[in-house]
Amino acid sequence: MTLSRRGLLAVGGAMGALATTAAGPGAAMAAGRGHGAGGTRVRTGFERLRADGYRLLAGQKVGVVTNPTGITTDVRHIVDVMHPDDRVNLTAVFGPEHGFRGTAQAGGSEGRYDDPATGLPVYDTYLKSGQPLADVFTASGVDTVVFDIQDAGARFYTYIWTLYDCMEAAALAGKRLVVLDRPNPVTGRAALGPVLDPAFATFVGRREISQAHGMTVAELALLFDAEFLTARPLDLDVVKMSGWRRGDFFDETGLPWVPPSPNMPTPETALVYSGTCLFEGTNLSEGRGTTRPFELLGAEGVDHRWAAAANGLELPGVAFREAYFAPVFSKFQGKTVGGVQVHVQDRDAFDPVRTGIALLVTAKRTWSGFAWRADNWIDKLTGNTRVRTMIDAGADTDEVVGAWAADLAAFRGVRREYLLYR
Repeated sequence: MTLSRRGLLAVGGAMGALATTAAGPGAAMAAGRGHGAGGTRVRTGFERLRADGYRLLAGQKVGVVTNPTGITTDVRHIVDVMHPDDRVNLTAVFGPEHGFRGTAQAGGSEGRYDDPATGLPVYDTYLKSGQPLADVFTASGVDTVVFDIQDAGARFYTYIWTLYDCMEAAALAGKRLVVLDRPNPVTGRAALGPVLDPAFATFVGRREISQAHGMTVAELALLFDAEFLTARPLDLDVVKMSGWRRGDFFDETGLPWVPPSPNMPTPETALVYSGTCLFEGTNLSEGRGTTRPFELLGAEGVDHRWAAAANGLELPGVAFREAYFAPVFSKFQGKTVGGVQVHVQDRDAFDPVRTGIALLVTAKRTWSGFAWRADNWIDKLTGNTRVRTMIDAGADTDEVVGAWAADLAAFRGVRREYLLYR
């Protein structure tokens, strides 16, 4: 079936709206109750697809875009589950950044190879988009491309742009695309932070969404299709979860956590990531090469004054500890640096983006060595020049956060049309 771009929510297949094909105002809610409210374990899109006998994929040659997070509740990879099952014809796998089996570090992939466990051909999608990616889908011979990857909830986490690129390429190649939904690990309650200016579009932010989007990958797929990918019709289905509610953090889902990338080891990392990843755009370490990436931040010459200044802001739900650490790779490899550890004490009150801005403001004010990366990578992460230029001009946290209020309000209005869960 072809997606209706602006109609009311349509549903297809069995199991009471297994596949959602369009979203409009007041989109349908997920079936069941959240784990935290009633003890029900969340069932992912894949679990619902499998329980329905893969009927949505019947008669199709199927390729899967996935990585190590594409697992079942008993921690088996979906490719290993689907491959021997006669009810589905799985013929190819497509690997994103870090690779299908997850052997590559940040900024790397696994290339083209045959998977030793299944014999399936694995195609590399990393840094491919448009017609080159469409050519990969065509060469693979698949009819339907299935997407199943755990997201982290931040605009600059690249898997949602792998999804975007796959959607565009599937339309170019005349392929169907099915998105299997998984939880937003930091809840889907709110969109936060600056909205991307299209002039700053890169693989860490292709289109105009907020820094913390507060959506699931299925919801994003519906938004991308209706708002941004309007040039060509796309045959799109999304398979919703059951049992997930917008206020659920990942540890309330009952699902096993697999690091979606090497520097996202725990759900607690994801909780701070949409704010503290901004330190990638500075000369401070963002904690890569430690056991607490994005929770530990620092540089040579930073001392107790930074933690004191950050604590002095009395930000809701968070405290900062003076910390010293020696990264084993990335910035300051093998050197002891000073900085802070971010301790989230009340995750319901915690605002990660505001916290990230506050930490940038206080770092610049308390450490004379503070500098932005020479390529102004911070502008790509925030999606504009305002954060950098306002902090350089001496703006405080409230002023910087206030500068994106109108854009954020507009995005929240658009976002609301595509929400699938209570």
